[in-house]
Amino acid sequence: MKVLVTGGAGFIGSHIVDHLIKNMHEVVIVDNLSTGKEENINSSSVFYRVDITDYKSLENVFNLEKPDYVMHHAAQINIQNSILNPTFDADTNITGTINLLRCCVKFDTKKIIYASSAAVYGNPIYLGVDEEHPVQPLSFYGISKHTPEHYIEAFSELNNLKYTILRYSNAYGIRQDPKGEGGVVSIFVDKLLNKEQPIIFGDGLQTRDFVYVEDIALANLAAIHSGNGEIVNISINRPTSLIELLKMMNEINGTNIKPIYTEVKQGDIKESYLTNSKARQLLSWEPIYSLHEGLRLTMDYYRKLCVA
Repeated sequence: MKVLVTGGAGFIGSHIVDHLIKNMHEVVIVDNLSTGKEENINSSSVFYRVDITDYKSLENVFNLEKPDYVMHHAAQINIQNSILNPTFDADTNITGTINLLRCCVKFDTKKIIYASSAAVYGNPIYLGVDEEHPVQPLSFYGISKHTPEHYIEAFSELNNLKYTILRYSNAYGIRQDPKGEGGVVSIFVDKLLNKEQPIIFGDGLQTRDFVYVEDIALANLAAIHSGNGEIVNISINRPTSLIELLKMMNEINGTNIKPIYTEVKQGDIKESYLTNSKARQLLSWEPIYSLHEGLRLTMDYYRKLCVA
């Protein structure tokens, strides 16, 4: 079985590639390396430096490789960048996905697994947020992650292309870049290991649902043969405030570094956590890593890099 992973040199995509290869699948990576890194590329994969907005180059990859399955993780993921440059955000996330879907249909790909986001829900009207929750994104990023879901559903209806859409809560873990498009965990890790004060935008009481990258990778593998035609949350089903998060990370790191509080970022959501009962039921998936364990593994990894 051959699987093409877009964004396969990136944070989440590279972990998925590693698990696919571990399970003896052939893997093709498509990544433009704008945020992905060469050192993340598994040497047992086939790599193409291609941008998904370049249809002709993408078509050429499909023609050469003819993948059975596609796992789509190439994206513009920075909320603030989406606000500053909505055209680039839409080109990458919407047009890029349409290009990919066209190739899937033309070259008889069996199924696409799409990485969506909790950002599509907007401000929750109830917690925990399940898949039936109304979709009302607050940012252009949320819009550009939600719109491809409709294209995927329409392409499926018109062309018999199977799909599973996975809506991730806040992903964190090894290989997340604090200097680029990193999430709050990677930024806090970087600050704590360098004995610097992290910045918290707002009062720190805002909550998120943090899911470890290895658990996300396993959800993608589970979706290869399960969850056809479904939208599924991938989360740990537990809210954690930024103050709680920093306290836990300080404890793991043996430090007591206080944050600097500043103004709330435009487009940020106050409280959010996603349910995961549908993933448990349809994918037979559940998170293996607790937040404490995932944070410990992440901090240990970066601490060793600092020493090296």
